[in-house]
Amino acid sequence: MKKDLGPAGANLPALRSHNAALVLDLLRTAGGPGISRLELADRTGLTPQAVSKITARLRAEGLVTEAGRRASTGGKPRTVLRLVPSAGHAVGVHLDRDELTVLLADLTGATVAERRRPLDLGSGAGPVLDAVESEVRALLNRGPGTDPTGPTAGTVGEAGEARASVNPPAPAGSGGAPGAVVGIGVAMPGPLDHRAGVPGRVTGFPAWDGHPVRDELARRLGLPVVLDKDTNAAALGLALRPAAPGSFAYVHLGTGLGAGLVLGGALLRGDRTGAGELGHQTVQLDGPPCGCGGRGCLEVLCLAAVARCDLGEAARILGTGAANLVRLLDIDQVLLGGRVVLGAPGAFADGVRAVLAGLGLPAPVTVAAGPRAVAEGAAWLVLGPIFGQ
Repeated sequence: MKKDLGPAGANLPALRSHNAALVLDLLRTAGGPGISRLELADRTGLTPQAVSKITARLRAEGLVTEAGRRASTGGKPRTVLRLVPSAGHAVGVHLDRDELTVLLADLTGATVAERRRPLDLGSGAGPVLDAVESEVRALLNRGPGTDPTGPTAGTVGEAGEARASVNPPAPAGSGGAPGAVVGIGVAMPGPLDHRAGVPGRVTGFPAWDGHPVRDELARRLGLPVVLDKDTNAAALGLALRPAAPGSFAYVHLGTGLGAGLVLGGALLRGDRTGAGELGHQTVQLDGPPCGCGGRGCLEVLCLAAVARCDLGEAARILGTGAANLVRLLDIDQVLLGGRVVLGAPGAFADGVRAVLAGLGLPAPVTVAAGPRAVAEGAAWLVLGPIFGQ
């Protein structure tokens, strides 16, 4: 994956070298069974001595522990190492147009706590960021001025519904305090400037244009913050799954329509970080006006079909947008997600497949994203750099 994540908050002590990140990523992808030092040396190209030094430091910092021994082809059995998921955590925030989701993820990206509440993105930056601050503090169970480490989740806050953790953060290593929260990833509708951490003219909510969301939340919460588009965050999370396709489009249909693009394993943001605005492709000249200022956009046509409960037509329109991406970018796969798609996954997957098949386009179509895809991807905005992603 390409390193273009802005001022991410991945500041664990182990991040002193690119080589340490390579080793950590192999430990992450190896999962519970773990991996031996010799295998790490073979896959990274590092010397066994260098790997031993790196893993010794990672063990001392509580990021890595032994996972037993494995028989070798000769000599004594090899010690197997694994990542300690609870050694660090990240917060993922999904700012949708009508709902706020906040979750806590461990180093593997697994959700250990989650909170949701209704939200009106149009109420303005002040009230919305107040809600984000309140929910993040409740998730971490800490008040203003407390040290942002050792998260304990599962408390029901004042506003909205809390999904209490059934797997609270466990002690890191062999019994120390739970791992620190390394940062907060925030995902919201675009367009936005990922590098500057500010939204653009969000369709239907132009008042957000230029608001310093990243910097304001970092100041309020005392943690590093990364801001990106909802579709980019979801695509990043999907790209970091085991056996993810090398090139794909994540097409999201919820309160809006957009895409996250992964080409050659790298998230494509574009020079102005505005790539993926699939919903605002014009597909009907002189069509109905769209909140972006254009006419006949995919988003306005698709959401209109959804509003009149014509899911077949909505899927056909979504398939038209997916076909444009496949033709333009020669991608391997189309992954679908978003609240509307998840409400009728079969109808949308079949409809998009039918459009692609009718045009002779071979890209497989899968509903691969669950209801937390954006919030989970937002956490990966922070976790990714720990693993060199």
